[in-house]
Amino acid sequence: AILCHIYHHALHSRWYQARDLMLMSHLQDNIQHADPPVQILYNRTMVQLGICAFRQGMIKDAHNALLDIQSSGRAKELLGQGLLMRNMQERNAEQEKIEKRRQVPFHMHINLELLECVYLVSAMLLEIPYMAAHEFDARRRMISKQFHHQLRVGERQPLLGPPESMREHVVAASKAMKMGDWRTCHSFIINEKMNSKVWDLFPEVQRVREMLVRKIQEESLRTYLFTYSSVYDSISMATLSEMFELEMPTVHSIISKMIINEELMVGLDVSSVYICDYFL
Repeated sequence: AILCHIYHHALHSRWYQARDLMLMSHLQDNIQHADPPVQILYNRTMVQLGICAFRQGMIKDAHNALLDIQSSGRAKELLGQGLLMRNMQERNAEQEKIEKRRQVPFHMHINLELLECVYLVSAMLLEIPYMAAHEFDARRRMISKQFHHQLRVGERQPLLGPPESMREHVVAASKAMKMGDWRTCHSFIINEKMNSKVWDLFPEVQRVREMLVRKIQEESLRTYLFTYSSVYDSISMATLSEMFELEMPTVHSIISKMIINEELMVGLDVSSVYICDYFL
């Protein structure tokens, strides 16, 4: 009953109520001992929680909620939306009947491409600035193995044409974000193809698109500063504000957080000029 309640909150974009209920229930501690139908409902609830967090702009929470399902490579099976062919040999006829009875009706299916896209875009917004900040760190950890796998697949292509699939769009957007080019990144993430495949399926589609543009601008700014700060002696806030089409207070806030977290060894002067080699 509590899983259905959480699912309902998540479906209606009540992120904080859904998250608090999930944390207070402590279901994640012993869900592995539950019956398979309850496990399927739990997995579906976690996916809806992740998608709800994404709609609200909580990128890190969305990534964490979707990580287990997506990293397993068995999302279809874990959500009760089909059986994997590779496991067919391991089942007898009776087991297959039981498992087919557990399947969720088609009209209740969660779109797997939308789910993967939300996960990969969340991973991109977290991973690309992190990679830029730790480019020469030998002990750099991996936030998302699946995202790195998609990047490697993209790099192995001998001939790169315009992106076709959803994954190719995310990989192309990631490469643009690495360069701090938020406009190209935005054009790969939000376009007619991606709208028809993914974004138009969201209930508050315009708000989601606006949130995405904002996040792409902010994370591209962070990536740009990590990548190119060593090139500058100084750069004004107004220049950065103009480059990334962000308000001055937002740019000031992002840079201040980076300085406080010791991500950037730089300083700000009293006239809001950003001095890159202030501490060098």
